[in-house]
Amino acid sequence: MSTIRSREDFEKEEMERLAPYAVKSGDSLGRLIHEEEAPYRTRFQRDRDRILHSRAFRRLEYKTQVFVYHEGDHYRNRLTHTLEGAQIGRSIARALRLNEDLTEAILLAHDLGHTPFGHAGERSLRGLMRDFGGFDHNRQSIRVVDLIEERYPGHCGLNLTWETREGMLKHGSNWAHPLELPTLKKQLTLEAQLADISDEIAYMNHDLDDGLRSGLLSMDQMESVPLWCRAQKIALGTGHDGESETVMRTRTIATLVDLLVTDLIESTGAVLEKAGLSSVDEVREHETGLVGFSELIQSEKTQLRSFLFKKLYSHFRVVRMSRKAGRILKDLFEIYLTDTAQLPPHVLRRAQEDGEQRAVADYIAGMTDRFALADHRKLLDPHEPV
Repeated sequence: MSTIRSREDFEKEEMERLAPYAVKSGDSLGRLIHEEEAPYRTRFQRDRDRILHSRAFRRLEYKTQVFVYHEGDHYRNRLTHTLEGAQIGRSIARALRLNEDLTEAILLAHDLGHTPFGHAGERSLRGLMRDFGGFDHNRQSIRVVDLIEERYPGHCGLNLTWETREGMLKHGSNWAHPLELPTLKKQLTLEAQLADISDEIAYMNHDLDDGLRSGLLSMDQMESVPLWCRAQKIALGTGHDGESETVMRTRTIATLVDLLVTDLIESTGAVLEKAGLSSVDEVREHETGLVGFSELIQSEKTQLRSFLFKKLYSHFRVVRMSRKAGRILKDLFEIYLTDTAQLPPHVLRRAQEDGEQRAVADYIAGMTDRFALADHRKLLDPHEPV
């Protein structure tokens, strides 16, 4: 037996190890532009690596999840959210015998098109682009990997596989895109369905953790949330009585993640066994989604999500920052369009291809929080050096 595992060895292992309805890298529909295969990495492993090495991925470190970067060193940002979601996705994919590399690639790429200042920035840019084709961060992520990243001679973008792009596309497309997009069937692949729910598990739990850490949420408030109470009861039963609130908070959050992950694995496994699927095509043509929670956990998860919207995302401190973010992006958008001479050369070049509004939206969406704040000061503060 060779001491080196080649790409062909990995592909053979996938055929033997993964479920019949899992996506196999050797069966990928390929890329927009043909490339020679790598000797020691599968197609989806290469997708993952290209995403990790992209500029857009690095910028996620300074993009808001809930709290802007200067509010504290320990709050999550878009990068840590992405990494936590990818870890959750890999764990679930492994248990369900799905393709871990594809699941991870989709999750690592899903927020590449997110604006600065989180969903507040997205809402602002969506409103500003209402008459110019709209804006959505999932669609913007496709623009990033297909058009905006510049890493290879002869073509723009990262040239990812159809399957990774399909998972990123998520809800389809009714907007102009110069490159061919995957044709979505009734359902996405199981890996893409799993990536979507793993993202939700990640953001609900770490937003809850950050909300409690910040003091915007209290432990007393959590007593009204059934899923939290369930997780806390399990955590308290593991010999942690008398521990500090910090330890109990983190143990309860960890237990909550485990509850959701375990339920998702077991419920989805039962659904898949009953469905008796034998191929990826059968997954795509299935009438309903196949990855999901039990009825009880789904109900309690919905209550937790509603709690977060009412008590955290609508907290006056979060709303204040959201409104400020909206004003900042509106100012930038209007200044750039009113006087395009203030735009960098690479944005002006893109404007010739995609129009000024779309080029400005691309530019603003790619900004980090701190870059947007700094550029706003440069443009509006007469004492700020340019």
